[in-house]
Amino acid sequence: MQKRQTVKDYIRTIVDFPHEGIMFRDVTTLFADPRGFRMCVDQLLHPYAGMQIDKVVGLEARGFILGGAIAHQLTVGFVPVRKKGKLPGRTISQDYKLEYGEAIVEIHDDAIQPGEKILLVDDLLATGGTAEAGIKLIERLGGEIIGCAFVVDLPELGGRRRLEAMGYEVHALCDFEGT
Repeated sequence: MQKRQTVKDYIRTIVDFPHEGIMFRDVTTLFADPRGFRMCVDQLLHPYAGMQIDKVVGLEARGFILGGAIAHQLTVGFVPVRKKGKLPGRTISQDYKLEYGEAIVEIHDDAIQPGEKILLVDDLLATGGTAEAGIKLIERLGGEIIGCAFVVDLPELGGRRRLEAMGYEVHALCDFEGT
């Protein structure tokens, strides 16, 4: 059995998924390993130690896994940002661009109170479109984002630059070249 020392060591790459030419960074292998998952959650939390965080917001869908674990560790609430039509009750929506088309995400309109300190979490930062949509929803509800945490950054796709240009701190545990 291979010894794994970093979060990146636990992530497998699946070639040509979901389309030819894509190198899919599969974090499910990281989540499946208890040591890897613990390391991931601890390292995502580390930069925010001692900071006030009222809620963790996770982006659909793998951000739910990470966000729930982080919220549990911090003893704070967890708020999901979901695809349109998946949340019951009253929501607000935000559209964003995908590589081929557009999508819409939603959050409950009472999920965040004005002034609450929010940590945004997802598994992967590519172009930053989903994260930006999540940020806009949080801000519309009056939340203050203290950071954006990701397991994987794909620097060539520019998501980090996009979020940093908006004034947000980005924390990623590892990066991979390519798409």
